Parts: sequence; structure tokens; C-alpha cells
Amino acid sequence: MEMNEHRHPKLVLPEKEAEQNLKRRSRRSFLVGGAAAAAGIGFYKWVTSAADEDGVPWPQRRVLDANGRIAHAYLSDSHLMPTYSPEQVGGVKPNGNIGMEQPLAGDWHMEVTSESMEQPARFTLADIKALPKVEMITKFCCIEGWSGIAHWGGVRFSEFTRQFFKNNAPVPPYVYMATADEDYYVGLDRKSALHPQTLLAYEQDGKPLEERRGAPLRLVIPVKYGIKNIKRIGLIKYMNDKPGDYWAEEGYDWFAGL
Repeated sequence: MEMNEHRHPKLVLPEKEAEQNLKRRSRRSFLVGGAAAAAGIGFYKWVTSAADEDGVPWPQRRVLDANGRIAHAYLSDSHLMPTYSPEQVGGVKPNGNIGMEQPLAGDWHMEVTSESMEQPARFTLADIKALPKVEMITKFCCIEGWSGIAHWGGVRFSEFTRQFFKNNAPVPPYVYMATADEDYYVGLDRKSALHPQTLLAYEQDGKPLEERRGAPLRLVIPVKYGIKNIKRIGLIKYMNDKPGDYWAEEGYDWFAGL
């Protein structure tokens, strides 16, 4: 006990000196905390008062774009989303009807073009079904926070693209998809569009798509949030420049990857 007291002697300050020391430390903490708070408030005001870019202040858009670049670098054909058993299917809500307010026309077709084409090509549902069918059971994740599992049937978008670009012609770096009236539209990078789990789907849970779920043809892209899974596709454009995107222009992340 004596040895410990010798090695670690007690320091006892007079009461007045201790009180002054406490006040000095309190003032320093208050000044440091106040400066940090002021800096935080100033930064917040700077961000929120910055000019808008696609629905959000431009510093926030830069952060969203940086996150998208990181997600894009991580994504690969070997990065597959989990698949599930038929017993797990359920919970996918038919959210969103932008571009589908009118009843489905009986003579539906889809126009597909690229910047090198003068006239778009036309595809019917029969043309799509002529390609090899793929089925998968994957999770659908909504940006609102809910998720569900669906059994999809359709064709790989990569297979459709190979048929469209003959003789191994180069595929442009971006894809734009829209409803026939272009009221709803999404932009995709080539890597995401050609991912092996990206489908042009015409079936859900073993049945033809219902109108409210995107009939007759919709995009299913499990590596993205639901806002990218456009329904009732009427137009596809392969593009050299980054296309617009409905929800990105409302302030969301353009890449929207999971």
C-alpha cells in the first residue's frame, strides 16, 4: 500500500484553485463546442442554400454521384443478388402508375433505337417471347423501405441486346427506357442493364403480368431499387450520353443500386 502511494501520490488542490480550474475548462469546452456547432450550422446553411441540380443542392448531388460511382465499380456479372424458393414468394406491392393511367392498348408494341439509327425498330410481345425464357425468384426492394419476393419470367436484357446489335457491334454506355408517352422514364448504365439478372419480364408468379404490375412488359433489375424497375415499357434507347431519370430529377440517386 505504501509503495502504491509513493508511485502514485495524490494531488490535492486547494478549493479555490480547483474551482478556477473547473471554470477554465468549462469555458474552453463551451467555446470549442460552440465553434463546432457554428461550423456545422454554417455548413448546413451552405449546403441547403446551394443551387439545385436535379432536385437537390449541388453538393448533395455530388455525394450521390460519388456513391453511384462506388456502387458501379463494385457491380459485376458475378455479383448476383440472392434467389429464393417458391414458398417465400409474396409481399410485392403494385406501386406506381405513372405512364399507365390509360388502359392498355390492344396493339401494344415497343420501339427500340440507338443514336446511330434513323428509324426505330418495333417489337411485339411475340418477338420478345421468341427469345430464350429465363425464370428467377428474387427480392424486390422499394426505396420506401419495404421489400417482397417475386417469381419473374422473361428474357435477359443482355440477350435482347445481343439480338438487337448484330455482329457484335459495340453497345453504347447507357440505356434509356420509358413508357410509350415518356411520362415515366429511367436511365441505366450499361453494366447494370446487361447484368445477367436484368430481365424484360412478361410474367410474375407464373402468370402473365397484370396491368397494374406493368403488363405486357416491364423491367426487372434486382441490383437496383424498385424505382428503376419501369413498367409497361414503350421505348428503349441505347445512348452515348447519360440519360435523364424520373426520380433522379426529383432528388434521388441516379444509380439507385442496392
